[in-house]
Amino acid sequence: MASAFTRIIAGELPAHFVWQDDLCVAFLSINPLRPGHTLVVPRTEIDHWIDLDDETLGGLTRVARTIGRAQQAAYQPTKVGMLIAGLEVAHVHIHVSPIDGLHDMDFANVGPNPGDVVLAVEAARIRAALK
Repeated sequence: MASAFTRIIAGELPAHFVWQDDLCVAFLSINPLRPGHTLVVPRTEIDHWIDLDDETLGGLTRVARTIGRAQQAAYQPTKVGMLIAGLEVAHVHIHVSPIDGLHDMDFANVGPNPGDVVLAVEAARIRAALK
């Protein structure tokens, strides 16, 4: 059965995309740690990041860094955090989120779905910073 992320990539489930290329996509989390929390996801469904080939892992990291730079410009946080956990969805994904402290990367603090209007505004903010 396809993961939720595979279904998002296929257009079967909605998402607010900020990046798409041949290797991966990036879209906003519907349960954000902070405004702008983005997931970088390979198009190929692989469960564990240690099973990624070097090219894919490198590509995902480069995209995560690009998204992180856009978040830094758009939100002006103290830092941008990057984390691979992979427990929520069996499809590799990198969490990239503006942070002001370690507590901002604590998944016990995820927020509720802010809704399509807020997510659309946040996605536009990151896309503008990517230009």
